Amino acid sequence: MTRRDNDHDDPDLDLRLERVVAAPVERLWTAWTSPDHLTKWFAPLPYITTESEVELRPGGVFRTVMRSPTGGRSTSAGCYLEIVENTRLVWTTVLGRGFRPARRSPGRPMTVVVSFEPDGARTRYSLLAMHGDPAARQRHLDQGFRERWGAALDQLDSLLT
Repeated sequence: MTRRDNDHDDPDLDLRLERVVAAPVERLWTAWTSPDHLTKWFAPLPYITTESEVELRPGGVFRTVMRSPTGGRSTSAGCYLEIVENTRLVWTTVLGRGFRPARRSPGRPMTVVVSFEPDGARTRYSLLAMHGDPAARQRHLDQGFRERWGAALDQLDSLLT
């Protein structure tokens, strides 16, 4: 996958998940940018996404609400920094709508880069989670970054194919 200058992983701060998905780029893009689609796959089972909000513009909000099997709710919200249709989505949890500093960062402070690259009828998919310090990266890893994001991507892949 072609990486841009700011996509170079810092092994002390970043986590990456890459995979080839058996669906075209346009379908993955819709699944990531449509609130109706996000609620069908974004949370790794047995969690479910009960709400999502997508304002697809720089400064717009990306927000999800998940419910745990015990009924607990978890909200994650951020601000889109960059949107390149069918290619790249970048958002951060340290800013809110309109690039305003977040009063608090729900979940964990990070910046996420999701990239899509056509591979015939398939898509090369990459998710980069960038953290501010090694301890935050390690907490995210310990909380199941690979398993949880991987399970959500498995659900997305199943939904699309």
